[in-house]
Amino acid sequence: MTIALNRIDAPRPKVGLVAGGLGAYWPQFPDLLPQLQRSSERVSERMRELGCDVIDVGFISDAQEGAVAAEKLRAAGCDIIVGFLTTYMTATMLLPVAQRSGAPVLLINLQPSESMDHETFDTGQWLAYCGACPLPEMANTFIRAGIPFRSVSGYLEDERAWAKIGRWVKAAGVRAALQRGRHGLMGHLYPGMLDVATDLTLIPVNLGGHVEVLEFDDLRVRVEKVTDAEVKERTDLAREVFELADTVNDDDFSWAARVSVGLDRLVDDFALDSLAYYHRGLDGEIHERLGAGMILGASLLTARGIPAAGEYELRTSLAMLVMDRLGAGGSFTEFQALDFLRGHVEMGHDGPAHLAISSQRPLLRGLGVYHGKRGWGVSVEFDVTHGPVTALGLLQKRDGKFAFVVSEGTTVDGPLLRIGNTTSRVDFGCDPGEWTDAWSATGISHHWALGTGHRAAELRAVADLLGIEMVVVNP
Repeated sequence: MTIALNRIDAPRPKVGLVAGGLGAYWPQFPDLLPQLQRSSERVSERMRELGCDVIDVGFISDAQEGAVAAEKLRAAGCDIIVGFLTTYMTATMLLPVAQRSGAPVLLINLQPSESMDHETFDTGQWLAYCGACPLPEMANTFIRAGIPFRSVSGYLEDERAWAKIGRWVKAAGVRAALQRGRHGLMGHLYPGMLDVATDLTLIPVNLGGHVEVLEFDDLRVRVEKVTDAEVKERTDLAREVFELADTVNDDDFSWAARVSVGLDRLVDDFALDSLAYYHRGLDGEIHERLGAGMILGASLLTARGIPAAGEYELRTSLAMLVMDRLGAGGSFTEFQALDFLRGHVEMGHDGPAHLAISSQRPLLRGLGVYHGKRGWGVSVEFDVTHGPVTALGLLQKRDGKFAFVVSEGTTVDGPLLRIGNTTSRVDFGCDPGEWTDAWSATGISHHWALGTGHRAAELRAVADLLGIEMVVVNP
């Protein structure tokens, strides 16, 4: 469904583009360079259609021009470097580009059309189709230099190839969001949840970015400054976005709206790209009330592109960020039950949900008690849009390395609990018990992100650019 909320303007991926060929050919075959330059211009045009900012340093013909291009791309601070192999070129032309930029490298070999006209082509025309020739040379050199790379081969208007290129560009944007992100962690660990605990140093080590450690008092002082007029404005917005159940108490609704406005200020003041939080509190004191009043504001933030996860789930808030930047939504999720009668895994969570992936207008339900948590108030309830979905968890392994844990399934129709949770039935194409055992065997924590679409290919590209393992669960 469409939500009437203003999403944040996420930075566009910055793509450095350099095309090249062997300069020795130009005097020998006068028509070759103009043809390759036209192909280069077309690649630059199509690259811009992928929703990225392109830093095109033009066409290089020798190692000296390659060094100049390398310096320009280094200074530009690109998220990914694309080297277009238009014909044969030497590794000395591209190695400096890869070495100096510090960005992931994608080599593309896109010949002019699907096949040559063998009856009429001369040597010059053949050379325009020879972009595959230097690819092994580049690969060998990059491997020996310790530089990871990936490649896409096809032809200029090959939609299959451009889908792969687009996947790498999108993955570079997700990598940049993690590397430049500021991730809030507010409150304290839910007592006893050992799987949720994250070594904060491992976030910048594995993914980049900064973890901003916050206290609930940082939220309290901002909530105290929220005016009644701002509360009314926020409740009006909530009435527009949500259907309100008759269990919603006016006082609880107003409090959730007040906390929501304070949350927005907290996010703005600390320039946060994501947030994970939890506070237990006691006997109705202010911190308990703040913790219980988070769900409305956290769900609105998540829908705007600033994922917020409860229970101090830092790694899951980052998984939600990855899914959001892929356009998949990404809701805070855990197991609820297994339906062996229908072959479904029932999953969801009370707390923050990504409203953009709701199957219908989300419901705001009043709860007298949050199961396992202190306080009471309003919670969000919906079913994820039926169709292809992907579960993504961020695993912290024993050696301190992170990994993606991924599984594709389908959300389907069926009976759902009406308890103020996001709840979905997911068919993974196998016995739900077998899937549950396989998913749990990876060592994933008991929370993850659930997003729309089958995203394993995109997530594999993200994991590749991050240099982390990806485990696919498909029993």
